[in-house]
Amino acid sequence: MDLIHLKDVDGDQCVMRVTGRFQPGVLTGHDVLRAEVLAHASFVDARLKLYLFQHDLDAWNQELNSLTPGTGALIGGDRGLSLVLHMQEDRSLAVAINDPDRLSAMLWIRPPENWIDEHHDRLEQVRQTWPSEVVETTPMTYEWRTTRQS
Repeated sequence: MDLIHLKDVDGDQCVMRVTGRFQPGVLTGHDVLRAEVLAHASFVDARLKLYLFQHDLDAWNQELNSLTPGTGALIGGDRGLSLVLHMQEDRSLAVAINDPDRLSAMLWIRPPENWIDEHHDRLEQVRQTWPSEVVETTPMTYEWRTTRQS
């Protein structure tokens, strides 16, 4: 499922595709989502891995809400690969892909007018497909252990 899908008439594109849970059934990895960034232009054709936490999806929603000409929206970055969309005055996007271990590239894409609304819909589809299910991890285990030892 594509969380981000940006493509222009020249064929340049940047897609962030969520492919599933990182470790289904494992408490610490169940809500982590596996994703890949696909970037294509005349000078680059790349497929890079990324892991998304629920807080990344929350932050992406806020970033989309505040994106205006002259500002940017970021997803990822604190654990490796980052994707930054910087909106130009003409509403085109400078898409910066930075994977510190493998690639740094900048794509220029002119998305359709309604792309932000479409990406809010994409975010909602990802959340409905892979909802957050883990409520609490370590503190609950800690409370159980200290209660049992008392």
